[in-house]
Amino acid sequence: MRMRISSGSKPLNSTTARNCFLVNQCATPGLGSLMAGRRLAGIGQLLLAVAGFALVIGWFVLNSIQTYNQVVNDAEPKSVAGLGLAGAAVFIAAWLWSLVTSLSVLREARANERKLVTPPLSDWSWEWCCLPQAPWRRRRALSLMTRCMSKK
Repeated sequence: MRMRISSGSKPLNSTTARNCFLVNQCATPGLGSLMAGRRLAGIGQLLLAVAGFALVIGWFVLNSIQTYNQVVNDAEPKSVAGLGLAGAAVFIAAWLWSLVTSLSVLREARANERKLVTPPLSDWSWEWCCLPQAPWRRRRALSLMTRCMSKK
């Protein structure tokens, strides 16, 4: 099944933003940004995360080879910790970048929902949402509603 990426034309809601946040922070940095429609940031974060992961895997393989050589050949160990630390630093940078993007997506979703919320209605303001838009029809409907309300 193909992953659906937000087109960007549809405003983000809080559910989509939360899901993007969780994917960015708990799964893979960059995927949540791509889901939210932030293509450039998402691709950059994903590339950084993959590069950091590859460096950590390289450190693990070199460390395993050294351990094997020490056991079998009594070879002197060489430090390859720099590769692991560099990989961890690159991955953490991708994760922090995705955190900033995720917070931006959440903030955008909250702003979009604030735009959609209607202001609270007073006792008489409910009638304006139900009245016709033409002024002469609005006056007629308002006078009929006033008569109905006064008969109660």
